[in-house]
Amino acid sequence: MTEQELKHLLQSMSLEEKVGQMVQVTGAFLEEDAVITGPAADAGLELSDCKLAGSILGIAGAKRLRKIQERYMEEHPHHIPLLMMADVIHGYRTVFPIPLALGASFHPELVEKAMTMAAAEAASAGLHVTFSPMTDLVRDPRWGRVLESFGESPWLDARMAEAYVRGYQGPDNDLSRPGRLSACDKHFVGYGAPVAGREYNHAELSEHTLREFHLPAKIAAIRAGTACVMPAFQSLNGVPCTASEKIVRNLLRDELGFEGVTISDWSAVGELVAQGAAENTREAAKLAIEAGIDIDMMSVCYARELKGLVESGEVEERLVDEAVWRILTLKNRLGLFEDPFHGAGVQEEKRTVLCEKHRDLARSLVAESVILLKNEDAVLPLDSGSRTAFIGPYVDSTDTCGSWAIFQNREDTVTLRRGVTEGGYGANAVFCHGCDVLENTRVLGFGVEEVFGQSENRDEWIREALQAAKEADRVVMALGEHTLQSGEAASRGDITIPHQQMELLRQISAVNPNVVTVVYSGRPLDLREVSACSKAVLAVFLPGTMGGAGIADVLFGRTSPGGRVSISFPWSVAQVPVYHDDYTTGRPYDPAGAEQKFVSRYLDMPNEPLYSFGYGLTYGIFRYSPVRLSAGSMGQGQILTASVTVKNEGSMAAKETVQLYLRDEKGTTVRPRRELKGVKCLYLQPGEEGEAVFEITEDLLKIWDKHMNFLAEPGWFTIYVGGDSRTENSARFRYEG
Repeated sequence: MTEQELKHLLQSMSLEEKVGQMVQVTGAFLEEDAVITGPAADAGLELSDCKLAGSILGIAGAKRLRKIQERYMEEHPHHIPLLMMADVIHGYRTVFPIPLALGASFHPELVEKAMTMAAAEAASAGLHVTFSPMTDLVRDPRWGRVLESFGESPWLDARMAEAYVRGYQGPDNDLSRPGRLSACDKHFVGYGAPVAGREYNHAELSEHTLREFHLPAKIAAIRAGTACVMPAFQSLNGVPCTASEKIVRNLLRDELGFEGVTISDWSAVGELVAQGAAENTREAAKLAIEAGIDIDMMSVCYARELKGLVESGEVEERLVDEAVWRILTLKNRLGLFEDPFHGAGVQEEKRTVLCEKHRDLARSLVAESVILLKNEDAVLPLDSGSRTAFIGPYVDSTDTCGSWAIFQNREDTVTLRRGVTEGGYGANAVFCHGCDVLENTRVLGFGVEEVFGQSENRDEWIREALQAAKEADRVVMALGEHTLQSGEAASRGDITIPHQQMELLRQISAVNPNVVTVVYSGRPLDLREVSACSKAVLAVFLPGTMGGAGIADVLFGRTSPGGRVSISFPWSVAQVPVYHDDYTTGRPYDPAGAEQKFVSRYLDMPNEPLYSFGYGLTYGIFRYSPVRLSAGSMGQGQILTASVTVKNEGSMAAKETVQLYLRDEKGTTVRPRRELKGVKCLYLQPGEEGEAVFEITEDLLKIWDKHMNFLAEPGWFTIYVGGDSRTENSARFRYEG
């Protein structure tokens, strides 16, 4: 449809139709014989609120969505197609590792390929928009939605944001092409910093902290072309983002230049009443439209109140027209006026979903993202000729895709046992359950409640596991959180392995010291005791459909572990937040120095995390050359290069994640000790050398100064290049300005 035709369509619509375009409801309520139940009923929605809704969410399937689209367009006064939206967070039916694990890969190019495949599957099933990526900077692992984040580094988050958007929308941002999805960056802004790590809690961020740490990934997603943005529904510095003209209109649109669609989070407009920002749903609707919210997801506010607000003159109709224009423009960019189904169909869905190419990439991304945290006495990789006992509740679990993999089928998931046996590693392996994931615990999920008691078979499972451990050369313990213990509404104050699993680990390590612990989780955990009871520790997070296959490949050395810590594993939850790019202080603590009193330190624990950002072991042994700089200084607009030569002196091929960190030695605002500013992934055979070359541009040196100007200040900088954030391999240069 041409722009002129689109303008004519908007002008011909009634106010009721326009408001309908700004309403989103769950897809089930536009199906035949729909009945309002569950969350929709809780929101107070009725079928009359849904009939002109311009978009739906939460359901998929080509046959199902084509039927809804056909019926809706037939009944709509102007036959405008629906937008179909859903949470495709890290895969549709082929589920890749959770975003936190993808961040740990430090490999945006591979992540972009994965999201291209996720888009192809979801689009074939009838979807147009995904509520992804979540680019919230996270530094508090107590928060359950750390699962959806890429970690603690603004630079890495920004690169992953770009990769996600390019993967969904294509490098040319042509949304009309089959197999493309519209991205929706979320949550704007500060949602990853809830006070005390508690879900839905308010955030308190200075403007400097907001701009320096929390905005870079958002800006990257916008510059990459994300078609939608979801404002956060928590309050930021006392004002709910959903009602903040300063956040949505001034910052997002005017300053950052975002021209796409804004959509509220689930019931966020209605929740302005509960937050105390609005007296009733009428005022909530007025605040949201004036702030710049185009689509009201799952509340009655726009559906019931917006038409009356315009007719009474309390809201200008031009605000409605602007929002509807953006919505219609997105539908047009997707090509829905020409093909309301966007290429979706049953045959295309069968051909695309869970195809071999997608499963192969998912398997390789497991190896790229799992982090080898410890490998004492080189207990890994395992020898398939030795007797290995696999023990623990995750040996046979298919519940390893995460709480946001809403379209997964459990039967598609490759378990650890399957990965070992089908990979040809299981000739001398035995498998034992050991214990359940949880015991005497109640867990709530998305409409799911699970209550775990103490199994009658508990004592027999333990006896069987202990006997297997005694007879084995090595033991692999498969332990971790329950899936519903991480994700939305899953904040935890105690981020340790569940009690009965730790007790099993203690008993097993007492009869066989050669223990390898594989940790499944949606967040960094306190692994002090796990590490003490294990010769090797492998953090696999929630690895997705091909998890068992990819983990088995790493355990037996078919591939080397490629993950690096993307959010620090705390020594204790009492340290939180603990991260690599914290500010320097006038009284720094030197752990290598003499006992010091009046310095920034704890009396009863170290300052540093148990496993620092960027850390991760491999099966290679890498030696770095000193850092080489192309010059000792650089001026305005110039580029300086930093390079190192890396040699694999080990006996196995492996990936080395070469990381560049920068320290601004003096600024008008206090600077972080070091900041990640570049990554190069080298895949080196034994004895092979590779070179990692980084360009240092003026943009990499820019900071928010004391006057809130974004610029590069003259002075000395130190560059660190190495295998993690603690490297001391460095060189200095001066920026002349």
